[in-house]
Amino acid sequence: MTGFLGEYEVTIDPKGRFLVPAALKKQLVEEGAHQFVINRGLDSCLSLYPMESWDILYAKVSKLNDFDIKASAFKRRFLNGASKVELDTAGRLLLPKNLMEYASLVKDAVLIFIGDKIEIWDKIKYKEFFESFSQDEFKKMADEVMGSKSES
Repeated sequence: MTGFLGEYEVTIDPKGRFLVPAALKKQLVEEGAHQFVINRGLDSCLSLYPMESWDILYAKVSKLNDFDIKASAFKRRFLNGASKVELDTAGRLLLPKNLMEYASLVKDAVLIFIGDKIEIWDKIKYKEFFESFSQDEFKKMADEVMGSKSES
């Protein structure tokens, strides 16, 4: 899997469905993905994983030691609410109600692509997330996680 690219606004209907944007559908077809696992993200969003990506991640999580308090708590929190979903014939995804509540999703949402997963954010929370730190803070963060020296 090469990873998804893009950021798209979608509208969630009263039944909890949204139409997958054409640009994302094209990427999904290229990756052969139409079934997903959706769960709570680490922030106040949802994470949508194509099955191929989920299987790799689930294998790692499953190997965590159930007798380690932190590992056990992480597994419980991470896997709680995880659900299989797939595109319907109209190209829509149905979001589980409990996960919609977790992410405060009602109508307007933003899909952002983070490598091999798609995050689903409430539009207002997504905007607040980016307004919560300055450009200088972002530069500092980039230096800390990416390193200040370029790799050859």
